Amino acid sequence: MAIDKARYVAIDPDATGPEAVARAFENQVAYCRDNGAPITAQICQSLRELLDTDRGGAVMRRVRRWAGPALSDALPLRVVGGLHALHLGGEELSIGPIYEGLDPTNATELIANAIERHEAFLLPWLDGPPQTNEAGRSSGFAAAFLWLVDRGLPGDFDLLEIGSSAGINLMLRRYRYNLGGVEVGPKAARLQMTPEWCGSPPPEGDFDIVGAAGCDVAPVDLTDAAQALRLKAYIWPEFTERFARMDAAIEAAKTFPPEIVRMRAADFLAERLDRPQQQGTTRVLMHSVVWQYVPQAEQERIVELMEQAGGRAGESTPLAWVSLEANRDTHRHELTVSYWPDGDMRRRLATAHPHGKWVEWRG
Repeated sequence: MAIDKARYVAIDPDATGPEAVARAFENQVAYCRDNGAPITAQICQSLRELLDTDRGGAVMRRVRRWAGPALSDALPLRVVGGLHALHLGGEELSIGPIYEGLDPTNATELIANAIERHEAFLLPWLDGPPQTNEAGRSSGFAAAFLWLVDRGLPGDFDLLEIGSSAGINLMLRRYRYNLGGVEVGPKAARLQMTPEWCGSPPPEGDFDIVGAAGCDVAPVDLTDAAQALRLKAYIWPEFTERFARMDAAIEAAKTFPPEIVRMRAADFLAERLDRPQQQGTTRVLMHSVVWQYVPQAEQERIVELMEQAGGRAGESTPLAWVSLEANRDTHRHELTVSYWPDGDMRRRLATAHPHGKWVEWRG
């Protein structure tokens, strides 16, 4: 199947078995292609072709026999991350032409050889979900905060982030944004973000971050070179600006690292929501591209915790829930918000690129 023929087909994210594995790779091909990542699409296509062969050694045998839900587990991106790490570390020069966008006709053979030569390195990459921390997503959060302030909520935000990874979005107060002409954030910030904007701009205004804490089951320390390299391996090579943003985030973390604890999302949220909230602040649960990795039972517990906390929210101690997550039917990412005590009606503020390249604002 050629890359341009690949189609995204909605399937049960919890489906298992060989067909689910194949469909996960086929969907990833279409998803990467449609989001401007032809190199990553080619790699996923080659991996899909290897599923129907006996090539790829222990790595591909484990992929073919994957016992869990391949789509929810982001199985294709686990392999893709490992291969990119090989390239970034200069460990496998033969796949260089693929990452240089030269579209070699023997791409599948090159990838098969690389996997077989480095299976000891690649096998651990299958053990956990990809880390996709991306500063560009904070543009959506900043726009949502301006919207909440415009609705009358206090502009001093106390952030609680689940699935923080390296905490790059917890540092969003250190970034400068141009959101459809509306500017917010410190003017001297090293990291300046101007996503392509479609639609009217968000409300003009300002906000401050008075607290920012997050959790992750496997937090990443940006100040550790090996961990930072692992995070870079999950960046699609087409998006060179993301590497620049990552470098800026690494420098920011060195001066004042974000507060991240190793905890499951629901446990962290329960503990933090139980703490007294300062008057005149808005407490916010925020997350991006993580909900799909949270088990359903834990998702339900998080919803229950937020509804209970929402019932306790007051005019001077409101609660908000802001997320940027994939719509599994449209495979587009939606910026949504709820807040209390107004009520828990979910509002879709925007559709956005998963890595912050563009925002389609609805407001």
